[in-house]
Parts: sequence; C-alpha cells; structure tokens
Amino acid sequence: MRTRVRGWRWRRNRLRRRSDVLEAWTMLIVTVLLFVVVPLVGVAAGLRADDHAGTVAAAQRAERHRMRALVTGDRTEPLSAVEGARERPYRAEVRWSEPGKGARTAWARVPAGTRAGDTVTVWFDTRGRAVRPPPDRSTVLQHAVTVGVCAAGATAALVLLGHAVERRIALRHRLAEWEREWERTGPRWTQPQA
Repeated sequence: MRTRVRGWRWRRNRLRRRSDVLEAWTMLIVTVLLFVVVPLVGVAAGLRADDHAGTVAAAQRAERHRMRALVTGDRTEPLSAVEGARERPYRAEVRWSEPGKGARTAWARVPAGTRAGDTVTVWFDTRGRAVRPPPDRSTVLQHAVTVGVCAAGATAALVLLGHAVERRIALRHRLAEWEREWERTGPRWTQPQA
C-alpha cells in the first residue's frame, strides 16, 4: 500500500534538504505566476491592442470614404484552375459620380459574384485610390483577443521554461547535497563491524 505525505517539504524533518525547501517555494511562485500573472498579462495586452487597433480604425474611418459605384468592367484576374468554382473578391473597373467632380472611374476590389452593371460599395482614400474598408468593431475585438491570448500563452511558456531550467539546476544541487551526505555517512556503513 502506498501512502502519500502531503506538504512534506514545508515541515521540519531530518530528511528535508535546502533544495527541497527551494523547490517548494518555486512551485508556489510558479503557481501564482500561472494563475494570476499570466491572465493579467493577457488581459493587459488585449486591452492595449484593442486601444491601438481602435485608434487605427478611427483614423482610417476619418481618412477613407465610401461611395456607391457601378461596376463597368469584368474581372481582370482569370479564375485559376485551383480555385475552380469557388469565387472570391476580385478587381473590376467601377464608375461613380462625385458632386463638383463629375463621373470618375477606377479599379477596385468588388465582392465575389458581382457582374457588370451591379452597384457596389467601394472605399477610397484621400488620394482617390480604392482601398479596403476600415476595420469594424468585431475585427478590432478579434485582433485584441488574439493578441491577448498570444501574450498569455507566451508568458505561460516563458514561466514554464524558467521552471524547467530551475528544476534542472535544483536537481544538480540536490544530487550534490546527497553526494556530500554520502561522503560523510558512507564510510560508517562500509567499514567492517567488529
């Protein structure tokens, strides 16, 4: 029958060594780091990423404007054999009217399945170039969650790597302590008894 003694590293006894106490404190520190600090790092990184991405999205919304445009040309990119029937957004020529500037045309990315004569929403920057739409709130939130999870995972990996290095060093010290103890105790056991 096997008996497990819990908390033996914390109690005073003759078999406990300094490395055992150090290992007990290290386990406590690693546990606190994993269950308290790692989530806090993830939340902090996610909030910072949310703030930064929200600022970038607001700046893009300020400098970009959307227009309703008429698709005048067909796709410029041929459908590859790998894609087959699966459609994806493509570039096509679009025309729109701006007050005071008249009719204008440009090449812009349009949704899959759009044909000549369809009306689409196209985003332009201040120079009149067709650009992607600014990120919406769900995209910003997804980015923030991804950054937070990656930061928490990297922090946890760093803590566990540090713990593995500490365990290896502690094992060397424990073996050295046992060797010194055996040098003192071994001769008493190996000498012949009279």
